[in-house]
Amino acid sequence: MIMPRVVGKVALCGAAVARGVYEGRRRAVRTAVWERTNHAGRTVDLHAGPAAAAGAALALAAAPGLPPRVRAAGALAVLAAGACGAYDDFAGAGDPRRGFRAHLGALRRGEVTSGAVKLIGIGAAACAAGAVVKERPFDKALAAVVIAGSAHLVNLLDVRPGRAAGAVLVMAAAGTAHRPAAAVAAAPLGTAAALIADDLAERTMLGDTGAHALGAGLGLAAVTGSGRAALAAHAAALVAVALAMDARNHLCE
Repeated sequence: MIMPRVVGKVALCGAAVARGVYEGRRRAVRTAVWERTNHAGRTVDLHAGPAAAAGAALALAAAPGLPPRVRAAGALAVLAAGACGAYDDFAGAGDPRRGFRAHLGALRRGEVTSGAVKLIGIGAAACAAGAVVKERPFDKALAAVVIAGSAHLVNLLDVRPGRAAGAVLVMAAAGTAHRPAAAVAAAPLGTAAALIADDLAERTMLGDTGAHALGAGLGLAAVTGSGRAALAAHAAALVAVALAMDARNHLCE
């Protein structure tokens, strides 16, 4: 009974913080810089992004029963991913370039795009978090790939209302069934649950900020609950998806 109770507390913490931050920002921040036009031409705000990052990070930092190093790694990964996503949300607004190839190509030409900053920043944070959670060098490297890859995957899904948040709910719910990862997975689960209704109603969107933050939380849950073989399979699948989407973006340019 202890583990379900812990999962419930972590999920509730994430939901309460995310909802509080979201509602507070909606009332206090009413500037056009926080608005975007979605796929259907409707104006939505970006307040769900900071709310998601805050909810998941604080829920992980306060999660009972987790080793201090896991709580620290969780907060670091989520906040860093959210911060890098926020930079891209604002500095990269209007930039048509998509995918690793475009941003790394620009970097080779001496142009530092917001996408390149995001890639490097999230990669560095994932390496730091992986180094904290895992003990062996190869496992640390795999963990970094899974955390960064999960952040990227959720961001790829954030193209329609509720799609990214819904995917987070499904994946996080599956994670809570696996005892070693349950408390970690509960943080993005509760956070996404608190925001998905407004996302589906097209009042808000996660943006890069929220999608990357929630994805990093999911990645940490996968790392926490996986041995080397599962980590390697997870990393390989995420890399394959990232490369396939990057090739698709390149062909569509």
